[in-house]
Amino acid sequence: MYVNKKILIFLALAVWYIGFAILFAKGLSLLLETKDLNFLIFGLVLAIFLGIIKTKYIFIKACQKNIKKIKLLKRPKIWEFYTLNFFLFLAAMISLGAFLSYIANIHTYLLLFIGTIDLSLSIALFFSGFDFFKALGQFFAEG
Repeated sequence: MYVNKKILIFLALAVWYIGFAILFAKGLSLLLETKDLNFLIFGLVLAIFLGIIKTKYIFIKACQKNIKKIKLLKRPKIWEFYTLNFFLFLAAMISLGAFLSYIANIHTYLLLFIGTIDLSLSIALFFSGFDFFKALGQFFAEG
């Protein structure tokens, strides 16, 4: 079954922003569990800083690489919006994230660390995901 490349870009965007929403909620929740306003502010500021760096140097490149791959597909299939390796990596990261969140409850500094990492990833996903919107706009402009 072949699909339009617009659908693949949309599916990639959907997965990207679902990841953003989950990591944002999880990260903020962990920071709030520290019950310390100083930790919360420090974690938020650090997450924003790290998120911007991750966006610029890692995530935008990943989005652009994926968009380019989708555009080069000759007869795209519904499951080709990400590679198998991406889905395996995603499954490993979800498992690791769940484990780290579970053990983070034993210490305030772990809550701060894991919450900040999750929030920084969510920020990077949010801002780098704009490339998917641009790609969709280009597809619609082309007809």
